[in-house]
Amino acid sequence: MDILVTFGSGLKVNAHFKNFTVNTDQAKQVGGEETYPDPFSYFLSSLATCAGFFVLRFCQSRDIQTTGIQVKMSNDWNPTKKLVENIQIEIIVPPIFPEKYIQALIRSVNECSVKKMLITPPHIEVTTKVVEG
Repeated sequence: MDILVTFGSGLKVNAHFKNFTVNTDQAKQVGGEETYPDPFSYFLSSLATCAGFFVLRFCQSRDIQTTGIQVKMSNDWNPTKKLVENIQIEIIVPPIFPEKYIQALIRSVNECSVKKMLITPPHIEVTTKVVEG
């Protein structure tokens, strides 16, 4: 997938791909206007929503109602390294959720492509290109 990044006012940075634009900004404490989530929040939310998608498809494929089902993700932040060290994904199910599917539900979330990419990260190469305007 190709993504084109453009710059808005202040600290706004926008990603354009397919027919979408993802707008980002920074927190007020670092000089942004906080009009949109920052890129790292989008990154983390992509993991949470990917997990949610796999929960949804698991339930849909077994005709299990999703009412009362939620996915909660939290993380531990290392202020010294300025990195997330641990991520916890919790699938909250109501008492009527079939017990026999609990482990299979967890296995389904482990198939999330965002999670898999974090476990086996791709090589990232950064280059520059001079273009005459």
